[in-house]
Formats: sequence, C-alpha cells, structure tokens
Amino acid sequence: MENINVVVEKIVVVLVCVYLSRSIIRYLLSFLNVEKEPITVLITGAAGQIGYALVPMVARGVMLGPDQPVILHMLDIGPAAESLNGVKMELIDAAFPLLRGVVATTDVAEACKGVNIAVMVGGFPRKEGMERKDVMSKNVSIYKAQASALEQHAAPDCKVLVVANPANTNALILKEFAPSIPEKNITCLTRLDHNRALGQISEKVNAHVGDVKNVIIWGNHSSTQYPDVNHATVGEKSVRELVGNDNWLNTEFITTVQQRGAAIIKARKLSSALSAASSACDHIRDWVLGTPKGTWVSMGVYSDGSYGIQPGLVYSFPVTCEKGEWSIMQGLKIDEFSRGKMDATAKELIEEKSLAYSCLN
Repeated sequence: MENINVVVEKIVVVLVCVYLSRSIIRYLLSFLNVEKEPITVLITGAAGQIGYALVPMVARGVMLGPDQPVILHMLDIGPAAESLNGVKMELIDAAFPLLRGVVATTDVAEACKGVNIAVMVGGFPRKEGMERKDVMSKNVSIYKAQASALEQHAAPDCKVLVVANPANTNALILKEFAPSIPEKNITCLTRLDHNRALGQISEKVNAHVGDVKNVIIWGNHSSTQYPDVNHATVGEKSVRELVGNDNWLNTEFITTVQQRGAAIIKARKLSSALSAASSACDHIRDWVLGTPKGTWVSMGVYSDGSYGIQPGLVYSFPVTCEKGEWSIMQGLKIDEFSRGKMDATAKELIEEKSLAYSCLN
C-alpha cells in the first residue's frame, strides 16, 4: 500500500508541474504580448450573399484559426458600394477580436494591395435556367482584370481560391494573367461538392459527418463532376460496405451531388451561400494549416498529368496539404466506371478552356 501511495503522490506532483508549466507559458506569452502577424485576406464580391456569409467567418477565425489576426480587404462593383460599406460597418459593430483592419473598396488595385490570401467570389452570377457557357465571356473579362491587379499588387506568396462559376476555368484564366503567382497557388473550390458528398453519405448510413472520410470529387465544379466513394470510409469500414447498395452509389448519389447547386437555386431562387462560404473556409484552412493525417480533401488544382488528366486544366483531385503546400494523392486504384466519369468531366473542361480562350480574342 505504501508503494502505491508513493506512486500516486509522484503522479500528482507531475500533473501539478505540467499544469503550472502551461500556466507560466500562457502568462509569459500574455506578458510579452506575443501574437502572430496579421494575414491580409481579400474577398471579392464581398457585398453579395456568399461574401456576406464569408466575412464574419474569416473575422472570427474559422478560416485561419482562433489565434490568427486578419486584415480584411473587401471588393465589389460600383453599384454595390453602399451595400459594401454597410458590411464594413457591421464588421466594426461585431467587434471581432482577431480583426485588425477593414478595407472596403470598388478599386481593384487598392483591394489587391499586399494580400496574402485572395478568395475570388465575385463574378457574373449564374441564375436559374442559365447554362454555364452563358456566363463564360463575362467572367473571362472580370478575371482577366482581377488577375492583372493581383499580379501587380498582391504579396509574392499570395494564395488564390476561385469560387465564382465557372470556377475551374475562371481559375485557369486568372493563372494566365497573373504569371508571377505560382501555378500551385491558384486553386478553385470543389470543397463544396466534397462536403455535399460527405453529407449525403452521412445521412444514408446514419453516421456523424465527421466520421466520413476520403470521398473524392474529380473534375469540374459542374454537373459533370464525379463524386467517388470507392476509397471512402466511415470509421474502419468502407462506404460501399456500409451502404450495401452499389446501384444507389453509382446513380442517385452521384446525381444528387452533381445537381445539388441547381436544387438549391430552385428551392431558394438564389445560389448556395452559407454552404459555399463554409466550404471556402474549409479549403483555405486545410491548405494553410494542413489536412489531418491519413485523410485527403478535394481541391481544383492545376493538372500535372496525374491519373491521365490532360496537363493544363484546373481539375479537382484528392489532395493532402502540409506546411501551406498541396500534393495530389497518388496511387489510388481507378476502376473502369470511374475512368469513364473522370474522362467525361475532363472533356467538358477542355471544351470550357477552348471557349474561354476564344473569348480572349
């Protein structure tokens, strides 16, 4: 009994020392007023629905972490200037502790000055019944101008996320007109589709969405995208095993994810805003802070030829992130069904690229 008491006393002493050490460290950091340098985040189309949902998430630390101060640059078009100023007033009124400054402007050069992260939400909007190609030419001119401003005024290591549709091709145009920004620093948002796939699987198997891992969105952020669950798991079990219905996974599940955006437009008469803003935060957070070990996420990135996808397209792949860099997950087995779906969405991207480049002439 005496030996047990001695062991217990030693454990208590160790725990007290650990607690005191942490308290001392916290006190010293507070005393020295040590904090990270602010990161400047640009949000274009900031007066719009997605922007309005996104700016408080960034200011609260959802995108870059609870200890990362931010400076927000918000850009919108002239007719939205008054609304944009209202958003700025609300940000001030919310008294976000992490927010170190706000710039609200209609001047693209001012908006891009010194930005470290650019979230390109602004674009010609897709409305109910509109084809993606209907908005292509207008978005080409918008992204050409914004790319030029980023090229001239953004920080050299600026990371860019394109949200506005057609997101993959808008990102490609931006890359063409911002040549000094590394191609690995220009991405587009397919995390929204990734999260939609997670949500559908979660509901189907009645599992917590946080337990669903490693779905993949291949290709275009459009109705040709391919949501792939062949490598996905819930806990230790494969999604295919848990669902037990390949027909559902190969048909209804795919079309539900592909057409979710259109379904929301039909229901709200407006495009996805809350979910798009949340997914943009997820995309940047994982890119900057890293993906959890053993998991990957979906990002639209510049193809290097992986998985037989034509180089020079911005295509959604499974990626892992570490120290601010993404890498395409290699070596995944691709079955014949998946190959067909992946090639079909690549074909659409090739056609979009051709149309976009014709709009430049």
